[in-house]
Amino acid sequence: MDIIQVTLQGSELLRVVLLGVCGFLLSTILTVPYTTLAYRWQLWKRPRTDTVTGAPATIIAKLHAEKHKRHIPTMAGVIFILSVSILTLLFNLERKETWLPLAAFAGAALVGFVDDMFNLRSNGKGKAGLPPKVKLFLMTLVAAVGGWYFFAKLGFDSVQLPGIQAASLTLGWLIVPLFVLVVVATANAVNISDGLDGLAGGLTTIAFAIYAVIAVIEGKYGIAGFCATLVGALMSYTWFNIFPARFFMGDVGSFALGTALGVVAMFTDTVLLLPVIGAVFVAEAGSVILQVTSKKLRHGKKIFRVSPVHHHFEALGWPETKVTMRFWVIGMISSLIGLALFCMGRFG
Repeated sequence: MDIIQVTLQGSELLRVVLLGVCGFLLSTILTVPYTTLAYRWQLWKRPRTDTVTGAPATIIAKLHAEKHKRHIPTMAGVIFILSVSILTLLFNLERKETWLPLAAFAGAALVGFVDDMFNLRSNGKGKAGLPPKVKLFLMTLVAAVGGWYFFAKLGFDSVQLPGIQAASLTLGWLIVPLFVLVVVATANAVNISDGLDGLAGGLTTIAFAIYAVIAVIEGKYGIAGFCATLVGALMSYTWFNIFPARFFMGDVGSFALGTALGVVAMFTDTVLLLPVIGAVFVAEAGSVILQVTSKKLRHGKKIFRVSPVHHHFEALGWPETKVTMRFWVIGMISSLIGLALFCMGRFG
């Protein structure tokens, strides 16, 4: 029996790895037609001319003046969305584990797609894209449907306490609002982090790689395969997105990735470890919240030269590539700490 079990585990691990490889290959193949169409249809990203508070975005405009002189297509997130969706539907048949993350992934991508289309039709002035309240409502709706399914159909009603073996907190139906909060917050945090060449792509690759390992340890090979497919697809995307970027993922990509990351954290019962694994995302979103709060409460005084915090370091004189790679390093360290805490709770 032990030999049979080891053989089955080996085959499952092989399938997980192959899904990652196929994710990379399919995304690389799809990059060719996307790039052709993006340049033909002129899907150029329109740079915003104001900040979240309505003030002129003069610092960001100066930092990225050279980048804005050349046309860079957006909405490249459709590449890894199609890749992951196709491979999951055809080859990752653990429907009980993959339906919810894939559906939420696609639903958030649709919201981001609409937002990107509004941005493309704008002139770059003012608040391009969907109104923030509309985006928040739509993302909340996607998360609420997912949260209901998570509780009512899959039967999840508790969260694991990190670092404590066999300790969990039962929430009952309150797991639904927690699900909504986690998914919406993570989606927006990843969206905020998508501001430098290669930054969001690299950080999400690291996070999903760690969650693939966690899912394998838990024996949830469907989730592991989903995460591995995302890792492969994102490695292909990041290959082309590192400085100087060939294209941007757009909101269609960042909202989908953040939503999937939040759902995977809930599904693997590691939601309380998500702020550790995604520490850079927390810092990015937190810097925006602190900046806006400071301006409102301190009569316009700022904490950072500009937010999100990756632009603050740019304003201090750090090259874009240095900011990106150092944030990647921080993301790797925080993710490994999160994995260690998970293992403590699992095996300690």
